[in-house]
Amino acid sequence: MKGKVIAGALGSCVHVAGVVRFLTLAEELGYETRFLGAAVSVDDFIKDIRAFDPDIVGLSYRLSPEAAEKLLQDFKSKAGEDLLRKCRFVFGGTPPACLAAEKAGIFERCFTGLENTADVIGFLGGSERVCAAKQGCDNLIERMDAVKPIPLLRHHFGLPDLEKTVEGIKEIAEAEVLDVISLAPDQNAQESFFRQDEMDPLQDGAGGAPIRSREDLLRLKEAGRRGNFPMERIYSGTRDLIAWAELSRETINNAWGAVPLCWYSALDGRSKRMPEAAIRENQETMGWYGRNGIPLEVNEAHHWSLRDSHDAVAVVMAYLAAYNAKAMGVRHYVAQYMFNTPPMVTPAMDLAKMLAKIILIESLHDNEFTSYRQVRAGLLHLSPRGNAAKGQLAASTVHALQIKPHIIHVVGYCEGDHAAEAQDVIESCEIVQGVIQNCYSGNADSLSDPTVTARRDVLLEDASAILLAISELGERMGRSYDNDPLTDPAVLAEAIHIGIVDAPHLKGNPYAAGRLETRCIGGGIDAWDRRGKHRLIEEERLSSIINFT
Repeated sequence: MKGKVIAGALGSCVHVAGVVRFLTLAEELGYETRFLGAAVSVDDFIKDIRAFDPDIVGLSYRLSPEAAEKLLQDFKSKAGEDLLRKCRFVFGGTPPACLAAEKAGIFERCFTGLENTADVIGFLGGSERVCAAKQGCDNLIERMDAVKPIPLLRHHFGLPDLEKTVEGIKEIAEAEVLDVISLAPDQNAQESFFRQDEMDPLQDGAGGAPIRSREDLLRLKEAGRRGNFPMERIYSGTRDLIAWAELSRETINNAWGAVPLCWYSALDGRSKRMPEAAIRENQETMGWYGRNGIPLEVNEAHHWSLRDSHDAVAVVMAYLAAYNAKAMGVRHYVAQYMFNTPPMVTPAMDLAKMLAKIILIESLHDNEFTSYRQVRAGLLHLSPRGNAAKGQLAASTVHALQIKPHIIHVVGYCEGDHAAEAQDVIESCEIVQGVIQNCYSGNADSLSDPTVTARRDVLLEDASAILLAISELGERMGRSYDNDPLTDPAVLAEAIHIGIVDAPHLKGNPYAAGRLETRCIGGGIDAWDRRGKHRLIEEERLSSIINFT
């Protein structure tokens, strides 16, 4: 037990929602709490403080600041010096009421409601926790520990103009709304940073900031050394992945790496690497992160869902991404769970898919491997209409909080219309912070919904069939007994080539089957038999592939 916290609404104030949230957070952190309720007189409040003997006292008042000033002066005079020295006092109210409370001179902190939940947890955790979370902690695991159980917020940022990107990072850092800035390099940098003679000048600034030198990255890091000192991270690039990893460690102290398993290859056209070669290089890069003790995300599964693959494939690829990362020596794994993808999936079926992924990924946990849940809204489901997109971002966050994430990858509400600028990032983070404040301590629970659990179990069954098919493919290919088919680049590439792992959008790609058809059935995405006009169960789909090949 960390200590005791007592709180209530003073005088004639009956507004206690903020008091209840404060005490709920305190209880989550291990405090013994007592709620005094609404409209507590000064005399009764002091009497209860003395009886409970707390470490922290929370007073709330949300009415007129003039009345607040009189009440708090009365409280101060009646409490006496002994009580005021013994306890830590905190106040909650409207901004004008907080200004009045500060005049009393007894409060360590006054909360106006404009703060995010992590600020309250920082206060309850003490100055050491605040220091770790707010004053430059540049290690992902330590920073997560500093603010838990509240998730860290991450947002993508990179403008076509480098100077505007630098100034935008300064603005975001000073707003203190974001823990991790994911730097977005343009496509020229991702593919050709180390081969700049191959860059196409017409593509400068396409998709992000035109980063062209080590000094550019150092400037972006320095720009964030203010406000709440957000960590910075960057993607792997689409080739020269280890060179990118080394550069990002040396310049921005990359918070965690991100590489695909199969993508950034001839499958998606983001590089010219053949699938087998890409998988091998991606694995080598995973090994580099493992050897250097840097956390890693393998952004794989949602690429299949973005191409309308069925949910079972997304579950399998989420598992294979984590499985390969572990096999390559990664200890701290950031597992990304992208909701709303494809956009037609319903919340219940979306949750079932995520639960299936979690079960498989976290079955890999042991003393050498731990995963952390990172959730995000799906980019393609955001409306180009700003107000509608704000609602979609909030709704997606409410839903995603049910899987208790360690990190929320905030997607700018504006992305359906334009890439996020600094103010868009700030506003999007504030929307998500508002959702956390309202939902963290009591969200609706869909995890036990029978339709969710039934779908989760179907997906686990289907995923098992696909994994078995990949293993059997390895045997048919005559791979060495020592080769694990689930990490063998040749086997994985061939599984895509013949369609064990497939997506409708890969039709016509010479390195994939592209024969899969899918439909949204009951809110989930399933394989579809066009001729029979029915859902294609996985055993039937896989047997047709084996017969076809």
